[in-house]
Amino acid sequence: MASPSDRTFWEYLTHISENQSPLDFVLVIDHIDKFFYGAIVTLEITALSLLIGGILSIPLAIARAYKHPLFNRPIWCYTYFFRGTPLLVQTYLIYYGLAQFDFVKESFLWDPILSKAWWCAVIVFSLNTAAYTAEFLRGAIENTPRGEIEAARACGMSHKRVMFRIILPSTFRRALPAYSNEVIFMLHSSVVLSTITIQDILGVGRWLNGRYYLAYEGFITAMMFYMILVFIISRGFRLWEHYWLAHLRPRTNQHA
Repeated sequence: MASPSDRTFWEYLTHISENQSPLDFVLVIDHIDKFFYGAIVTLEITALSLLIGGILSIPLAIARAYKHPLFNRPIWCYTYFFRGTPLLVQTYLIYYGLAQFDFVKESFLWDPILSKAWWCAVIVFSLNTAAYTAEFLRGAIENTPRGEIEAARACGMSHKRVMFRIILPSTFRRALPAYSNEVIFMLHSSVVLSTITIQDILGVGRWLNGRYYLAYEGFITAMMFYMILVFIISRGFRLWEHYWLAHLRPRTNQHA
């Protein structure tokens, strides 16, 4: 139970927040738990989509890099569609568009998956990030140094072993900086979630503004959450790059 002095101090802060501060920070603090819930929802969908999309992108990138006669053209059409159209449109096509078809609504996937906004978002985000990731992985595979491949073959490695022991590890290392941008891009793109009834970070901000007739408190709070998450992601990838790309840094002569 708060003491009288504590209540007086809180009333003083409330007065400043409501009458003198350009941002009603007390109201934001009162509902900060909802923003943390929105952050958890955002991270859950983003992380799961990146995991699924990352797994899908590897065989797609290999087929594109080696110009597979059967899969190359369909994969190119797939990546072009998802890279050439806005994520918002793709989300609407899946969440609102599929409901227009009776055979979809009567299928066994409708009730557990396709009727749920959460799963629709995961499907769209996964396909979208798989398209982007497949393309820069394809470029990294094609730019693998020929000397590494020839050295591996000279050691008697099969084509499959060369792929998994030489080409893919080298590709992942060189594509890591670009992938960090893709992760941040997916986090920013998650604002689409609020348009399909999911209470993500931006959705909570819009709810706060609408409930209390505010102009920008909810949006500024959401912005701060996104900035903090991007900072954590950037630092995490920087440490990851420091570990994975340590062999590329110049070594100082310790005996000099």
